[in-house]
Parts: sequence; C-alpha cells; structure tokens
Amino acid sequence: MSKTPFSEGITAGRLASAQIAENFGDLHPRLDDHEALVAADRCYFCHDAPCMTACPTDIDIPLFIRQIATGTPEAAARTILSQNILGGMCARVCPTETLCEEVCVREVAEGKPVEIGRLQRFATDTLMDSGVHPFERDAPTGKRVAVVGAGPAGLSAAHRLAMYGHDVTLYDARAKAGGLNEFGIAAYKSVDSFATREVDWLMQIGGITLETGKRLGGGLSLDQLKADFDAVFLGIGLGGVNALGVDGEDKDGIEAAVDFIADLRQSDDLTTLPIGRDVVVIGGGMTAVDAAVQAKLLGALNVSLVYRRGRDRMNASAFEQDLAASKGVRIVTNASPKAVIGNGTVREIEFEYTDDDLNPTGQVIRLQADQVFKAIGQTLEGEGLPALERGKIAVDGTGRSSVDGVWAGGDCATGGDDLTVTAVAEGRDAAEDIHAALSV
Repeated sequence: MSKTPFSEGITAGRLASAQIAENFGDLHPRLDDHEALVAADRCYFCHDAPCMTACPTDIDIPLFIRQIATGTPEAAARTILSQNILGGMCARVCPTETLCEEVCVREVAEGKPVEIGRLQRFATDTLMDSGVHPFERDAPTGKRVAVVGAGPAGLSAAHRLAMYGHDVTLYDARAKAGGLNEFGIAAYKSVDSFATREVDWLMQIGGITLETGKRLGGGLSLDQLKADFDAVFLGIGLGGVNALGVDGEDKDGIEAAVDFIADLRQSDDLTTLPIGRDVVVIGGGMTAVDAAVQAKLLGALNVSLVYRRGRDRMNASAFEQDLAASKGVRIVTNASPKAVIGNGTVREIEFEYTDDDLNPTGQVIRLQADQVFKAIGQTLEGEGLPALERGKIAVDGTGRSSVDGVWAGGDCATGGDDLTVTAVAEGRDAAEDIHAALSV
C-alpha cells in the first residue's frame, strides 16, 4: 500500500457513494442468455479461423462459440478453460480489440467483430456459477513443484501441474493470491471480487498449497527451493517501479500508479480513498490508462495522461485511449518530464515536447498537479535469480531458465507481450515441460 503523504489538494469523498458505485460499475456487463445466442449466431465458425491464431492461449474460438449457439455454455467453458484456466479474467481484461476480435472476419468485412470476449465471459461465468470444477486431478505422482508468484503465470502453472498429479506449493509475497488480476487492473474491469473468486475456484483442483508473505530474498531462496523440490517455476512478475529521473521526484504527492491501483482494488469503501484535484499520470500503457480513468471516476477535477511519444506508439490500445478520453482524461503526447516543482509537495510538473525519436524541441509546458502517478514501466526484483536478458529472466521457448530445474514465465521472463493472457500461456506451457521432465 502507498505511504505517500497527502497534500492539501488530495482528499477523500469527492463524490457521493452512489455516484462512485455508478462510476465503477461493470465496464462490459455479462450477456444474458438471449444476448449470448444472438452474439454467437454472428460467428461464421471459420475452419481456418484467424481469431484462434491471434489468441495467445490458442483457444478453439469457433468451437466454443458453436457450443454456446447450441445451448451448451458449460461445454464451451471447458473448451476455453482447457487452454486458459483463467479464461474468466482474460474475458474481462484481454485487449480483444487488438487480438482475436481485430482479425475476426466480421470485423474485416463489416467493421463489427463477433463479441468473442463477452461470449467467453458468458461461458466461463455460467460454469463457475454452477460451482463445478471441470477438471480432475490425476493420481499423485510423488513429485513436488514450487511455484513462486501467484499471479496469472503462477496460477496457470500450478493448476496444470496439480492436474497432472504433482504436489504444488504456491508462494506469493502478498497477503492473497491473484497477482495483477487482484492488485493491478482497473476495478471497473473486474467487479464483485471476481479475481478472488476465480482463484478459489481454480484451487478446487486440489494438490495446491498456498503460502503467502514469502518472496525470493524474503523467506525464500532459489537454492533452497531447488533442494526441497523436484522443480521450480518463477512467476514473480515485476515488483520494482522505474524512476522518472528528474529533479524534485522525491516530493510528496508522487507515487507509483501500481500502488494507487492496488490501494483502490483492496479498498472496501472508495469514498475513503483520497484523490487529488489536479492529477497527472505519466506513461502510455494500460496501467497509465487504468490509473488516469480511475482518478477521474473518483472525482479528480482535472486528469492529464502524459506520454513521451505519439498516440500510435502507446502500449495502451486505441480502445483504452478512447475510453480514457470519454471519461474526461486529457491525453498529452510527445512530452517528457523535466522537473517536479513545489515546496516539499508537488505543485506542477514541467514537460518538454519531443519528436517521435525523443529529441527535445525546446518547447516547455507546465501542468498543475497535486498528485502524480508514475506508470513508466516496472523492473524485476529478487535475489539469486537465473541469468537475465534485457532486465528479465532469460528463458527458452518452453520457459527453461539458465538454471537446471528452474522455469520462468509471465512478466518476469523474456517472451511475449506483458499481458495476462500471455502470462497464462507461458505458465501453462512451462508446466507441460516440467511435467514432461518429471515423467522421464
């Protein structure tokens, strides 16, 4: 949780509880039965479906949509979950507009794709609501695997390994499991404690023991884990936050966007969460957008999202950028922070305009700010890690690290995009390779 002191302009209760509840309602509400059938009927059920190729977890999208269309959403859910055990959360947070839905034949031909994400949510929610866990654990193998990090990659790996009969001990530094699904995404994308409920549902497979409050260098060492377990999977994410590297960064009122989002996600009453009058978010990714939008939804009067490159270079999708703009967030591009101005507490942020190659133009602007959120990337933290590459754990295509018996996946490892769905795929694939290695 953030411990940054608050300035006079940062206060709680800017909006009434009823307005807060409306602001933080479900971004994409679940389809009802009729809506799901209508949406499924739009699918062409392509034989060589481009949407499958675009899905990092290789879900058979035409099959699960056909199963919804024929009135068997539980079967559709099993199709989804066999490839992506966190299919419920991914249906809520995946940038489907740049993945499966972007290449949908309906999108290409008509500009309106099949609502794959919402159909996926309909199927997985239907199954989870039934209380049924569709997978059974194999006979115990006697093998023990340590999974460090209970985020998307670690949960995916743990479930697949437990399903194969291995005994899994799942460690996490925080007080509860879920990783970014629990602590790092906008509240309006995952309402009603869904992240917690999904973890509880996943754990029904059995064979997984969760130990919280433990991290590498804080109660765990890689050497000891290797000695105590037959294999180790690292899904520790990126715990550090990049610094702005400008004068005045140590002033009060400046904090990491991820801390703000975590505080918000764990709050029982959002009317008690302090927010500034003039908020500036620095960054251009999904975290930056989530922080900016939620600051506005909490009642900040002016919210500016500032990115050093152009809109076309932002990691946040066009949908996310448009969402921010629709909520009243001002997006300023091609501007890099130069200094934080204020007497102990931030009052203004000075930026210099740049070209797309980050060359300074000499033009300077100042934005009034009483609260600043940094969202310019995160860094890997941990002691005794395997060999690194570009600041992440170097792994091969199966997730094997430079240390024998140690695999890694998710944001902490080299590989694909830093997305929940990619982390799930990497955890699953590493678990398959671990199982193969333990079965020799």
